[in-house]
Amino acid sequence: MPEKELQKYFGFNTFKKGQKDVISRILDGDSAAAIFPTGAGKSMCYQLPAMLLPEMTLVVSPLLSLMKDQLDFLTAHHIPAARLDSTLDREATSKIFEQAKNGKLKILMISVERFRNERFRYHLRNMRISLLVIDEAHCISEWGHNFRPEYLKLPHYQKEFNIAQTLLLTATATPAVIDDMCQKLDISRENVVVTGFYRKNLFLKVTPAVESDKKNILLKRIQRAPDAPTIVYVTLQKTAEKVAAFLCENHINAHAYHAGMQSRERENIQNRFMQGSLACIVATIAFGMGIDKKDIRRIIHYDLPKSIENYSQEIGRSGRDGELSLCQVLANRDGIHVLENFIYGDTPDKGAIYQLLKEIQQNEGFTWEFKLSRLTNEINIRTLPLKTLLVYLSMEGIIRPKTTYFDEYAFKFLTGPEEIIEQFAEERKQFIATVFSHCQTKKVWTSVDMDGILNAYTTDRQRIITALEYFNEKGWLELQTRQAVEVYDIMTQAFDIDAVTEMMHTMFVQKETHGIQRIHQMLDFFESRSCISRQLAGYFGETLEKEHCGHCSFCKNEHIALKSTRRLTPLTDLDFDELTDGFIQAIDKPADAANLTKFLCGIYTPAFSKIKVKAMPNFGVLEQYPFPEVKQWVYGNQKLSLPNPADSCR
Repeated sequence: MPEKELQKYFGFNTFKKGQKDVISRILDGDSAAAIFPTGAGKSMCYQLPAMLLPEMTLVVSPLLSLMKDQLDFLTAHHIPAARLDSTLDREATSKIFEQAKNGKLKILMISVERFRNERFRYHLRNMRISLLVIDEAHCISEWGHNFRPEYLKLPHYQKEFNIAQTLLLTATATPAVIDDMCQKLDISRENVVVTGFYRKNLFLKVTPAVESDKKNILLKRIQRAPDAPTIVYVTLQKTAEKVAAFLCENHINAHAYHAGMQSRERENIQNRFMQGSLACIVATIAFGMGIDKKDIRRIIHYDLPKSIENYSQEIGRSGRDGELSLCQVLANRDGIHVLENFIYGDTPDKGAIYQLLKEIQQNEGFTWEFKLSRLTNEINIRTLPLKTLLVYLSMEGIIRPKTTYFDEYAFKFLTGPEEIIEQFAEERKQFIATVFSHCQTKKVWTSVDMDGILNAYTTDRQRIITALEYFNEKGWLELQTRQAVEVYDIMTQAFDIDAVTEMMHTMFVQKETHGIQRIHQMLDFFESRSCISRQLAGYFGETLEKEHCGHCSFCKNEHIALKSTRRLTPLTDLDFDELTDGFIQAIDKPADAANLTKFLCGIYTPAFSKIKVKAMPNFGVLEQYPFPEVKQWVYGNQKLSLPNPADSCR
């Protein structure tokens, strides 16, 4: 029985709700999905089967922190597990590959981007895998709250590497997202286990707050129990810094956390919080995924969350020990347009989409190779929307992802080249001598001339890489890869470029509209005159028997009405030239209305990379204004007519 194995490997006597159902399906040979609330034990749904299945379990996680916490738990229980990430040195990486190929690992954790790594794919072909686990699986759905284009390729990877079973894990999936995930991974709806989202120990409080009062409201709340573990969520990095500094000035043990920090600094802050030496973290949504700290007593949203899904996921990090915890939102409508601008910034201009399609049509041959950094800068589309666009084009049958390879291989000799060559005989010896003769050493590192080797010797690229990987594994050299090159097959160049441009742009606008609707859906959620807990459960498809939970603002008879508390100067009263002259002079091409609007609203695009736009005093000066209104104002001041909405480039 699974209970005996649960006790044997993890020391637990009973399963949490839903765990046994999921584990039984996996052990019966089926693929499955576990839709459990944050902190409800999703990870055990793969951790126990991993010990009982014949081969290794491969876990895909979106963030390093997710892998770190899960690996710490597994290591503490003597489970043979490892993670692959960029922080590992050559020796550690080689050891993990060797253990995985020799069957000495039961669990290997990776990011989804690892599948694109040419070196990883080489090793993966020699690993035997029973189960593919996709953590935060809502990322695979375009209608989920954290869609990642790379996740859409996971069904392809599953087939490519012959992985028989899949397990999806997520805490935040609406019924529509669950259907979407299951359809993409071919999982029967009968094998989806949903345990419910209601948490009776969370007090859900919404506090209408004037922007200028929020710091003091926050301080008074934290001062009631200054040592209680607390996460304060904000929208912007600069807000995290300012609020954390304010709390520290008032003797609160707090620290900022955001994606603009170095990874080592973020990891140190996270460790201090986990260990209890840091009481309060003021963070953007870069913090929290996979954080398994059971005694978080307060989740305070200083700014509005991005969506109901984000809100659910973030408050789910509190009270995992079952004790009463406060989840408070300091709410007004002032930051709405900042949230909307993140969404508007991910919709590419039509001209950029056209430029990409033109490159595909004019490509010589049917293999298209490019570096993502080059492409994003040339056509001025941010990395995430560009990846999404490539996925859309794949879905339309215009291109098909093939592989990713590295443009540059370099190594450092740890054993002399002649000594390495002498390890081999006959043709192999000749081949290796040819490889080394087409390498150039500069001080420490030696670069590999792939083209030179291929011109001088009858072989293929894969054999060269295999040899270098073998030398790396033997410890004869230390191998590095640089400059990832994406390779796509062009399935057809006979498409109507104008029609496809229009189609792609329409898909992005639909995605944009959906994103904006989610923000306003969240506002309606907070202002609704009904039980917040009941609404939240209902959003995710759960029906609560009671109409009133008794532990939310509504049930405590608190009236909630969110207002705009800032008075914005009318755009017509602002000096257009004063706000834009610095940007117009700095940019190396004519400043079009689209880029001017993004500059004023604080939306970063690749076109800004050369001019240090974030250091300019007016970058984001109009971030509190509605994006469409700023765009119309810019067109008017440039003496341009605003395009028809059907033709507009956002």
